[in-house]
Amino acid sequence: MTISLHEASVGVYVPYLRNLSALLDHAEAHAGARKIDPAVLLDMRLSPNMYSLRQQVGEANRHVVLSCALLAGCAPPVLADTAPGIAGLKAQIAATIDFAQGLPREVIDAACDRDAVFTFRSGATRPFTGKSLILTFSVPQFFFHVATAYDILRHAGVDLAKKDFLGPPRPPQG
Repeated sequence: MTISLHEASVGVYVPYLRNLSALLDHAEAHAGARKIDPAVLLDMRLSPNMYSLRQQVGEANRHVVLSCALLAGCAPPVLADTAPGIAGLKAQIAATIDFAQGLPREVIDAACDRDAVFTFRSGATRPFTGKSLILTFSVPQFFFHVATAYDILRHAGVDLAKKDFLGPPRPPQG
């Protein structure tokens, strides 16, 4: 059996981005029920030197956008570098999903052995092939940020379970 690069990237990112959006719905409901400003949750972090919930969501989006753009050989859309509320974060997630799903499957699948250079915010670069970018860097980075967002919300007392992280069952793909 062979798995395509599109399945290993877009096929993984999109369902978990939807789950991340649903986690933000839980955060909003939690804040409303307890009459706290949702910004309190968005500014929470697990440790003083870690990103806040807001930043974790932003970084998850950023890794999807940058890795998919590298695979497709196109310019990534610019994500606003602001401090959005829950609605703004959900809009960013929706735009990220639209971008990833809008890329041609065959172009992404053809990027397996093509060179891809990831550029960090600092300007430093790291070379990959399309396959190594997805399997050893971008998907692990994406899951780190999604899991950390989930963990921040759990730590804040939001009623979540593993099923909220994993999302609804998905039918097998053929």
